[in-house]
Amino acid sequence: MTSPQQFTSLESALCTLFGEGTKVEATRPISGGDINEAYGLTLTGGKCIFMKTNTKKNLSFFTAEAVGLTAIARTKAIGTPHILGVGTDEGRGGYSFLLLEFISGKSRSRNYWEDFARQLADMHRSSTAGLVSDGKYGFDSNNYIGRHGQINTGRDSWTSFFRDCRLEPQFQDAAPYFDRENQRRIIRFLDHVDEMLVEPEYPSLLHGDLWSGNVVTGNDGSAWLIDPAVYVGHAEADIAMTELFGGFPPAFYDAYQEAAPLQPGYERRRDVYNLYHLLNHLNLFGRMYLPEVRQIVGRMSAV
Repeated sequence: MTSPQQFTSLESALCTLFGEGTKVEATRPISGGDINEAYGLTLTGGKCIFMKTNTKKNLSFFTAEAVGLTAIARTKAIGTPHILGVGTDEGRGGYSFLLLEFISGKSRSRNYWEDFARQLADMHRSSTAGLVSDGKYGFDSNNYIGRHGQINTGRDSWTSFFRDCRLEPQFQDAAPYFDRENQRRIIRFLDHVDEMLVEPEYPSLLHGDLWSGNVVTGNDGSAWLIDPAVYVGHAEADIAMTELFGGFPPAFYDAYQEAAPLQPGYERRRDVYNLYHLLNHLNLFGRMYLPEVRQIVGRMSAV
């Protein structure tokens, strides 16, 4: 996957992208994230763009995000904000940045959720050729799920990939939360993941972190995807994530099921997929997520 255009300063980025003499005329903070700072920049001539910043050493957050957005955009199935570039700047002690098209917040189009479901199904059915260098599942490069590194080493088996590259690294990081008995349950659980999950009918490009906060109304009034954690996997892992923190309206699920029917038994597999995200939240935000993790492990390891 081609890397985004990189710049050595915000000034050089603006001049290259919009012409010599372009400067930031006004800056306003934008709330919503807990990892990066975000701003709306008004440039010379009145054009607005969106900028995320982090420490200079975390430039890889933004290069990975841009690669993920590019992969989604190349499917031509669903909207994403246009990537302008990434870079670092020595100002303010040194920082990294990502520049994107500014989303103006238009009203939603008619049949917003049904159209989004069909577009997502189209993305899930799009070709994954060239996205995984060694195997069918994974991605050409590692990336992030929130601040947590996400391993995308290729595998030919989906169930092996999900066990080895998703669940095991999160369990390893969360080890201090589990006593000996829970550790035994985790080992038993991981030993039987291939019996809990199924191989997909076809590999799918996944958004990877598909909750409601990462679906926004784009400049055309339709649903756009932001903040991806992409990889190639089973489409139902994306659908499971949509149900974890509140869910989408029933119209979305009805339309998706009509466009790309889920394999039988999805409801039994949903918690296994969402265990990955609950473990990630446990590792990032603390023990408030521990009871649900223990519940899923205990229930599934007893099956």
